[in-house]
Amino acid sequence: MLGVLAGILLLAPTVIVVITSFTSGYSLRFPPPGYSLRWYEALWTQSPELIDAFLLSLRLAAVATGISIVLAVAAALALARRREGWARLLEAVFLSPLMLPALAIGLSLLMLFNLAGTGLSFTTLVLGHVVITTPYIVRTTSASLLQMDGALMESAHALGASPTYAFRTVTLPLIARGVAAGAFIGFMYSFDNVAVSLFLSDARSEVLPIRMWHIIESNLDVRAAAVSGVLIGITLLMMLLMERVAGISRHMR
Repeated sequence: MLGVLAGILLLAPTVIVVITSFTSGYSLRFPPPGYSLRWYEALWTQSPELIDAFLLSLRLAAVATGISIVLAVAAALALARRREGWARLLEAVFLSPLMLPALAIGLSLLMLFNLAGTGLSFTTLVLGHVVITTPYIVRTTSASLLQMDGALMESAHALGASPTYAFRTVTLPLIARGVAAGAFIGFMYSFDNVAVSLFLSDARSEVLPIRMWHIIESNLDVRAAAVSGVLIGITLLMMLLMERVAGISRHMR
């Protein structure tokens, strides 16, 4: 019974937003006075700024996730099977963004970039998102490496395979699902992130979550609910696809 209540509390806000996105009214109100697809149509015909923000968020998440994959896989390969104190310390450093508030991370990075005199740009935004996405890929990749039989790598080396060739033909295929699961989670977290983006974006880098925040803050624009409905649908489809391809739930246990 308690689990059912918790599920209702978690799902209720999402369901309310989706229902509200089909309103025929001019303001966010639940229950809607009527139902219409007008606000979904408005996204494509009257919202170039939202489309631009969506494309920027997509590019940001893709670039940050790509960089994070390289860093996280390298870190996991170096640390996953080690039990020395320095290895555990470095692992804690890589995973620390999971335990720190996103606002604290954003403010700290802003102060760091100001001290360095770099200013704010799309590059600083990417670096900030790399910090918050890398831990997810480190965690799932490390879990995959720990499940892999170490004798396979020893056999590859005994047969004369170079470290690079052994990684490409033995290790990478075996951990690919773990990497994909972490990359998916990191991508979605980057795409939806507000706190870090708020601190590190400049006037030319307004990502979709911040744009939605602004239009809700100013006039409760119903288009924000329509955008949320689209994102919820895309997220559900991607989750189903990644669960089938990579088995996300298995790698997050």
